[in-house]
Amino acid sequence: MKSACKRTTKIAVVLAGALLASAGLAGELKRLPPDFILPSPDGSPGPVTFSHSSHVDAARPSCVTCHPKVFRILAPGATATGEPVKHEAMEAGRACGACHGKTAFGFESCDLCHRS
Repeated sequence: MKSACKRTTKIAVVLAGALLASAGLAGELKRLPPDFILPSPDGSPGPVTFSHSSHVDAARPSCVTCHPKVFRILAPGATATGEPVKHEAMEAGRACGACHGKTAFGFESCDLCHRS
């Protein structure tokens, strides 16, 4: 059963990549998934809206940068491991922390991600 899930994920990644490539997206990304709001636990400074348009390099779009090794491809906000997106995980380099705090801005300012 597990290998069937892996095979389905690989097919989804290949299809998503083919869709991006066939859409002639170099320089202009027209068919990205819609923005979505991550669940906000109690004590959160505000909701976080994830936008593919601010995370995908228009000159070199690639779904496999994040999918499926960091986030599931067909489940918005779902991590590859199934753990919720929390600060502890991010600060340990998981979920958003796979890039943020390393190659992308860190966690110095809450309002970069959390908006009211």
